[in-house]
Amino acid sequence: MKARAMPQVFRNTLLSLRDLLASAGPLVFLAIGLLALAYWWLNPTPPKQVTLATGPAQSAYETFGKRYQQALAVEGIKVVLLPSEGSSANLELLRSGRADLAFVQGGTADLQESDREDLTSLGSLFVEPLWLFYRPALERHQGRRPRPLDSLRQLRGLRVNVGTAGSGVPTLMEKLLAANGVEPRDLKLSQLGQTDATVKFLAGKLDVLVFASAPESLMVQMLLQTPGVTLMDFPQNEAYSRRFAFLSPVTLPRGVVDLARDVPPADVRLLAPTTALLARTGTHPALLQLFAQAGQRLHSGAGWFNRAREFPNTRHSELPIAAEADRAINEPVPLLQRYLPFWLANLIERMWLVLGILLAALLPLSRIVPPLYQFRVRSRVFRWYGRLREIENEMEAGHTTPASITQELNRLEAQVEKVNVPLSYADELYALRNHIHLIRQKLPHA
Repeated sequence: MKARAMPQVFRNTLLSLRDLLASAGPLVFLAIGLLALAYWWLNPTPPKQVTLATGPAQSAYETFGKRYQQALAVEGIKVVLLPSEGSSANLELLRSGRADLAFVQGGTADLQESDREDLTSLGSLFVEPLWLFYRPALERHQGRRPRPLDSLRQLRGLRVNVGTAGSGVPTLMEKLLAANGVEPRDLKLSQLGQTDATVKFLAGKLDVLVFASAPESLMVQMLLQTPGVTLMDFPQNEAYSRRFAFLSPVTLPRGVVDLARDVPPADVRLLAPTTALLARTGTHPALLQLFAQAGQRLHSGAGWFNRAREFPNTRHSELPIAAEADRAINEPVPLLQRYLPFWLANLIERMWLVLGILLAALLPLSRIVPPLYQFRVRSRVFRWYGRLREIENEMEAGHTTPASITQELNRLEAQVEKVNVPLSYADELYALRNHIHLIRQKLPHA
């Protein structure tokens, strides 16, 4: 008996679930449709590939680009590194859409009005001092006893390489020379790449080599430790920073390059533009968040020119700061990202508002589900009451014989026996059977 009862209980359960799903189905499909529409509109999932414009080979930009590449690879994002001549070239790559993000140095390019609408900043990442390397013997050009260079006015008549136009250093040097009353024609200027210029400088074919790069640059590291090469000191670095907002006065401490060999042998005062990570405004917000968070890990440590956690920051920015970068730099890590993978936390963070709106809209609609469910179940029983009423009317009007009425009642009863309803509505079914029996009792032969 239990073997027969269990299938019936299972059948009744399935029947109830079927009715419930049929009643709630339209609401469920509406919710799924709205969620799909919201997902398409919000586009919470970032693309799997992004292009980052870096700089020339062996530059700090190339070094940092590789670190960002490794950091985002953990999240399944492929960062394509796009080499360039430097800061100015990177800005043009952003403007043309060939790069999604790029390292751009302050003061090395003139920003256009459209840049404030098309580009956004992920914050200042690090300073890039202006390195002027020279040989102490070059003062022979001035026909007097050699003395250290400490002013750009002393560069008159010297062979000076200021880097390629794409690096932005020529633009920066032009501004600094003009402030010192020096015309470009007063110098023997060249615009060679870092590697070619360094080879000529070490061969004695150039007098001064100008870089604007972070100390992580392999070329800078090599020249700082090359015997016979001296780094120019800027005694007026504070004055320069007052004249040019994009410059900061920094000091290269004595012995920071090599304590054992005491390199440099004295503090060297330098000028340092700040480099920012810029992005096109169409770049996916999740990518901006990933880059900004990676920047927190890569640039927050202490360095030659900054203390720990001074960078990244939202100061010295020439362009509007992206909201994602502002949160990553100035606010704690979002709660969900502390415990969930980034892709899942990002999905929830970007969809939670939509989920709340959908919930608020669907809750009132969900109230129609119980009445609809009740109507659906009871309608299986009540629709046979209509047929029973027709039979009763025919019997009372005498339009048919008792035998025909009995036959109709038998047919109706057989059909009612096939009706299945959840146990909670079984009383409706049994009431119908009792009413059929009552009509049968009214027959003349009863």
